[in-house]
Amino acid sequence: MKNYNLFDNYHSKKSFWDEMVSSDSNVRDQYRLLKKIFSKYSKQDLNQMQDLSNKLFVDQGVTFTVYNDEKGTEKIFPFDLFPRIITSKEWQKIEYGIIQRIKAINFFIKDVYNEKFIIRDGIISPNDIFLTNNFVKEMNSLRVPYDIYTHIAGVDLIRNNDGKFYVLEDNLRTPSGVSYMLENREISKRILPGILNANKVRSIMDYPLKLYNKLKSLSQKNNPNIVLLTPGIFNSAYYEHSTLARLMGVELVEGQDLVVKDNFVYMKNAGGLKRVDIIYRRIDDSFLDPLVFNSQSILGVASIMSVYRKGNVVLVNAPGCGIADDKAIYRFVPEIIKYYLNEDPILNNIKTYTLSDPDQLEYVLNNVNDMVFKKTDGSGGYGMLIGRSSTEKEIKNYIKAVKNNPQNYIAQHTLSLSTSPCYVNEKFAPRCIDLRPFAIMGSDGIEVSPGGLTRVALNEGSLVVNSSQGGGSKDTWVLNT
Repeated sequence: MKNYNLFDNYHSKKSFWDEMVSSDSNVRDQYRLLKKIFSKYSKQDLNQMQDLSNKLFVDQGVTFTVYNDEKGTEKIFPFDLFPRIITSKEWQKIEYGIIQRIKAINFFIKDVYNEKFIIRDGIISPNDIFLTNNFVKEMNSLRVPYDIYTHIAGVDLIRNNDGKFYVLEDNLRTPSGVSYMLENREISKRILPGILNANKVRSIMDYPLKLYNKLKSLSQKNNPNIVLLTPGIFNSAYYEHSTLARLMGVELVEGQDLVVKDNFVYMKNAGGLKRVDIIYRRIDDSFLDPLVFNSQSILGVASIMSVYRKGNVVLVNAPGCGIADDKAIYRFVPEIIKYYLNEDPILNNIKTYTLSDPDQLEYVLNNVNDMVFKKTDGSGGYGMLIGRSSTEKEIKNYIKAVKNNPQNYIAQHTLSLSTSPCYVNEKFAPRCIDLRPFAIMGSDGIEVSPGGLTRVALNEGSLVVNSSQGGGSKDTWVLNT
């Protein structure tokens, strides 16, 4: 017998914007059809769907590494059955906002490694640039093909309780998650056949082809040799590396598979050496070239930076992009947009406090319970502290570290991430979510894949959605109309 009451006790939380239900408990128009369909499913139906999705993830090897977990590091990437919907109108603003943001940030990266006009004009101080952990001095005066640094970007967005989208952070070094976006859609097509077409959902499955074409546009050759450089099977995102290489039809290589000869990079294969023109790298700057960065690195390629300086290979993303996604620079992005584009930002930033400023530090310390603290060079949810959900001991130890090196930390007010229905413990309940759309930039411009990766804080009341912290994800539907 079917149970039609799985949504009966579903209510939006106070002070949270719910994606499906308005504050007066009415279902938003874009969710009416989806809710109607899911209301017809029984617990048994949904449990079978969940079991099937888990099996498909296992069969595909869709895992993510969660470090410091005593139960083991390799986890199935948790998937929630109920999709997140974004209207065409909402998406248009998101898309335009991301394109504007990435365009301005690319100008900024080019400027700080070359003319440095933004520093000379007093928009950003030299200390804010040169004392960050992500400024790569080896990129000074190094011109890159088509002046493109930020070829691939993942921009993290949250919807606050005012219903507006805010940029949480920019991921510009080796942004991950796009393969999970693609896999989530494949799962939806398997367990919800026909529903995507009924909802007029925009396709995202051409992302690998679009990425390949953007990479190809960076070379003067008609058929450049493109490879994807991975740290190897022990990297947390190795599944993504192998998936993208396969879907693009390019070789997946490790540092040991490449060699520099006569100022060119070559790939070793059975027939000898084959020249490499474009490297989509998924290793950090510090491991890229042991002769320039970390001498202990065995992940990169010796002398590759020398080849790069001569313009004989394209590196994607360009080394040094981390200067723009450093959380100490994040607070300047609205000014960066105005400075380089003479435009007002389409997407808002979150108010950010600089803890090296004594007055701002004092204010933050007096309001710890309302703050989220982050390391300026942190990622993946590591190195952060949420004041209202931390113990006194955790706060005390964290504040001690902040006071010792205040320039390495920022603070932001705790925002109310929007919630979405999630199938948890055999019922639908609201859980906090964010969104990471993916933008790709080539010589022919910037494209944003319609949707992105919606991450879910699976634990009730949690604001931490990071996969590396045990979060999950769900399919993201952008409607055509």
